[in-house]
Amino acid sequence: MSNRHGLITGATGTGKTITLQILAEGFSRMGVPVFAADIKGDLSGIAQAGNAHPKVQERIANIGIDNFGFAGSTVVFWDLFGKTGVPIRMTISEMGPLLLSRLMALNETQTGVMYGVFRIADDNGLLLLDLKDLRAMLVWVGENANTLKLEYGNISGASIGAIQRRLLTLEEQGAESVFGEPALDIKDLITVDENGHGVINILDATRLVAEAPDLYACFLFWLLSELFEELPEQGDSDVPKFVLFFDEAHLLFSQAPKFLLDKVEQVVRLIRSKGVGVYFVTQSPLDIPESVLGQLGLKIQHALRAFTPKDRRALKLIAESFRPNPNFDTEQVITELGTGEALVSVLEEKGNPSPVERTLICPPTSLIGPITKALRNQIIATSEVMERYNVANDRESAYENLKARAETKETRVEETKATESKSEPRRANNRQSIGETMAKSVVRAIGSSIGRQLVRGIMGSLFGKGR
Repeated sequence: MSNRHGLITGATGTGKTITLQILAEGFSRMGVPVFAADIKGDLSGIAQAGNAHPKVQERIANIGIDNFGFAGSTVVFWDLFGKTGVPIRMTISEMGPLLLSRLMALNETQTGVMYGVFRIADDNGLLLLDLKDLRAMLVWVGENANTLKLEYGNISGASIGAIQRRLLTLEEQGAESVFGEPALDIKDLITVDENGHGVINILDATRLVAEAPDLYACFLFWLLSELFEELPEQGDSDVPKFVLFFDEAHLLFSQAPKFLLDKVEQVVRLIRSKGVGVYFVTQSPLDIPESVLGQLGLKIQHALRAFTPKDRRALKLIAESFRPNPNFDTEQVITELGTGEALVSVLEEKGNPSPVERTLICPPTSLIGPITKALRNQIIATSEVMERYNVANDRESAYENLKARAETKETRVEETKATESKSEPRRANNRQSIGETMAKSVVRAIGSSIGRQLVRGIMGSLFGKGR
């Protein structure tokens, strides 16, 4: 049932990250590759075996786990900025006009222009790979708007200008390094190690969420859409093909337009047939749209606090989302849960949610907290995929093609000017010949008294003097 998705919720400090960690470990041991976003920087410990600790030993004894052993997992660290992990890149074309419009917070009119720009690029065989391609395309469309509007509709200069300003903001956030090639091949995320354990892919999202939360959200949307488009239908299987954990999930849905939410709902509903499980991690279930929330089979609810009447109403709604257990009051228990304790509901054999149960979360076998910077750098440097993505490629695309067109046009203009300038001397020579002829006639005329009088008259009039 793991491809029926899930939800991990709870207030800050109640144990959501540890729950994510043990689920990722469990999937990995089952041979299922995992992708997880590391928001606070402490998920990297999953790469190293844990250490004995009195609280850990106490929890193991309370639960009654036999043969508990510490072990790390095979991990690949990724980073959209390429600083603390293998670089992740996407092309502008792969991101598409819908997600780019979401990323740049464009209004409806500007989004329409963005769709037009992509269509024009396709029709003209222009590849949109990085931000300079998109910028060059916007300039070209703006310069040729009057010609293009007959086929593609009105393209206002104001909309082009607004999009260009948003591009500048993206560049300031460091997004220029995110768009380009080599673009991420999702097959490099779905791998197993030599022991048959699923590789755990960890995205360093500490800087990403703090400085560019919209970019974080759009990347996760892009990843979902790529998985949906690229993976074959799998149907029901014993284990999922791939599992994703999206921490700070509220960032995906806040301020997202309805048509984008509809797309996300559709992908979440259909991607389970590809064997992919999606797990959202956030503080409250109310952070997730109802249309998506209704598709999440596993629910793990850590403690929540209710300080205001609004919090109390929200708590009631959250409690009602669980199938009740006659042995306790769900609403009351949510506020009483300790750290590392949770209410859990899973899907039963026929796909129905089980009655909610109160349970302890077992400790992870890996390190709780971050690994050292030296160990992280060593893991990154020895990663098999590092060589594939370390160096960016900049092949010929829209920017180079449009630049070449502009240079060709400029060359033609210069050639035309040169041709015209060559003909100018001929016209000047003609004028000079006429002048010389007149001068010679004047000189000949000086020889006569009439001629002398004529010349004196002309020269006198030029200087304003009388005869």
